[in-house]
Amino acid sequence: MMIGTILGDRYELLEKIGEGGMAVVYKARCHKLNRFDAVKILKKEFISDGDLVNKFKKEATAIANLSDNNIVNIFDVGSQGDINYIVMEYVRGKTLKEVIKENGRLPYDKVLDYGIQISKALDCAHRNNIIHRDIKPQNILVTEEGVLKVTDFGIAKSPDSATITNSKKILGSAHYFSPEQAKGSYIDATTDIYSLGIVLYEMVTGRVPFDAESPVSVALKHIQESPIPPKQIVQNIPESLNKLILTAIEKEPAKRYKTAKDIMNDLIKIQKDPDSKIHYSNVDSGFTRIMDPVNQALIQEDLELDKTIIDDDDDKQKTGVTKRSKKIIIISLMVVLAISLGLLSAYLMDRSSLATKKNKEVTVPKILNLTKEEAKNILESNKLKIEVAGTEKSDKKEGTIIDSNPKEGQVAKEGDIVKVIISGGISSINVPDLKDINIKSAKDMIASYELEVGNIDSDFSDKVMKDNVIRQDPSPDKQVEKGTKINLVVSKGPKIILISVPNVMNVNVNDAENTLKGSKMTVNKSTEETADKSKDQKVFYQSIEANTKVEVGSNINIKYYVYKEPEPVKVVVPNVINTKVNDAENVLKNAKLTVNISTEETPDKGKDQNVSYQSIEAGTKVEPGSTINIKYYVYKEPVKPVKPADPADQGKQGEPENQEKPGDKSKP
Repeated sequence: MMIGTILGDRYELLEKIGEGGMAVVYKARCHKLNRFDAVKILKKEFISDGDLVNKFKKEATAIANLSDNNIVNIFDVGSQGDINYIVMEYVRGKTLKEVIKENGRLPYDKVLDYGIQISKALDCAHRNNIIHRDIKPQNILVTEEGVLKVTDFGIAKSPDSATITNSKKILGSAHYFSPEQAKGSYIDATTDIYSLGIVLYEMVTGRVPFDAESPVSVALKHIQESPIPPKQIVQNIPESLNKLILTAIEKEPAKRYKTAKDIMNDLIKIQKDPDSKIHYSNVDSGFTRIMDPVNQALIQEDLELDKTIIDDDDDKQKTGVTKRSKKIIIISLMVVLAISLGLLSAYLMDRSSLATKKNKEVTVPKILNLTKEEAKNILESNKLKIEVAGTEKSDKKEGTIIDSNPKEGQVAKEGDIVKVIISGGISSINVPDLKDINIKSAKDMIASYELEVGNIDSDFSDKVMKDNVIRQDPSPDKQVEKGTKINLVVSKGPKIILISVPNVMNVNVNDAENTLKGSKMTVNKSTEETADKSKDQKVFYQSIEANTKVEVGSNINIKYYVYKEPEPVKVVVPNVINTKVNDAENVLKNAKLTVNISTEETPDKGKDQNVSYQSIEAGTKVEPGSTINIKYYVYKEPVKPVKPADPADQGKQGEPENQEKPGDKSKP
């Protein structure tokens, strides 16, 4: 188990994050720089293959020198025991394959964006003589910001290094590799363009153009079958994109886009105008392309060893076919091959015999710089025929021969055809339309058209985005010579106009708003209550101080007063119980209360004039002017009761007072 292993005394493997046919990728922590990296480790079954191990290290070192935002950075390459590893940039995101699976197929505008980024990465690699050879969605990472990064240059090579035929393995992923890869033939940058075309096809349609049960069958389809045009599957894509994809996946490399920059320029052109016409022609298409022959013996040998195709389309190593079906395929291929070779040998021997008897050898005469008619006469006098293979722009006189096949001085047979290329005169270039294109992309397009960037001026524009081209000179589609300078005017965005903020303090809010809007400012209003009626509707705050310089359209916040009648102040009812009525009345009136007075008699002289009752309890808060009723005592002397007469005394009435009573013996 590799988890926890520390490589190079600094890279601690934390978790497995991917696996391909040749390597396993781990997330690792670099203890030296305290960051996350991705560490790719060559599988142990390939350790014994010295050539592959050396390429793994050597090519990673070459790729480390590439500097492009759309290529995953290589930080380190090393070995530890039997572990061979590459340390790369750790990218947070998904593979393009995962994105395609999640969406089924992508909108064509996103396909164009992604295609431009991939072709930009390939252009950087190709300019540094690196061919990827395994372009597929699994090897393209999509960051959370939508930036694409091409990774896994594990089987990349330089065009002048050993070919895949010499390595005795057909390296690559069956669904995406080119016909020349399938044959084990010589490859160049157009191989990556073919694979990019397959990736574009899959993004647009949601499926690959060639599929079968085994990698071998898929490889044969790449060689033999024509793809269904993507527009027949998804009808709403532009015809220009349909044509671009079909050009990229032509069987013959000479018919494809010649460079990654060429396909990038056309993708940018379609992005700008989906209805644009794509007329791409590779100037080399007039010549017969001499390629290494298909080495059938090696293919059979590799099939028997079950190592013909190292394929990891599904991030797993595939054996391709079962042992039983493999034997059937091998036997069938051998039988067909034997018959074909027999017939071919017989034909060639017969043809050679006839040629020996009938055709004599002849040296191709000098025909360069001659007109077609002049060359025809000379060739026919040497019993050779002439055929115009094409016209090519050059600095040679128009209408003269600039190249031939076979060339001057080479040996040919009487009756052979000499193919010639006619000069079309000094090359004229159709100036590309750069309007509304980002200045960086515009510079790339100018260079790809073999033109030069002239003066770059800038100007304000309300319509063209900042850093995009507003206008150009010469104008689009004008015919110019190679090396012509293209002058550009680049947008600085909308012109910034400064205004002085007006003073709206103590101004009526409506007038203030009109003043600020008249100065082309955006106004936000809020209110605050006031009990001062004179301040009603007047501005008391502005967020930007008067006379400050700001851009047109700037926001300013203002606050203004809204009058609200204040609530009356309440008074506290005083306690006047047992207070003399006159004093109580004065106290209550001083408290701004209205007093109603009534009386109540009392026989208690000590309570006279004292308040006995108040209708509102003391301490209660009431509005000023509230009415309060009070009562006070008035003394009234009580009436004395009359004693009733004694009945015994009633008969004595009228008698003298000193009348002697009977039996009264007190008198003398």
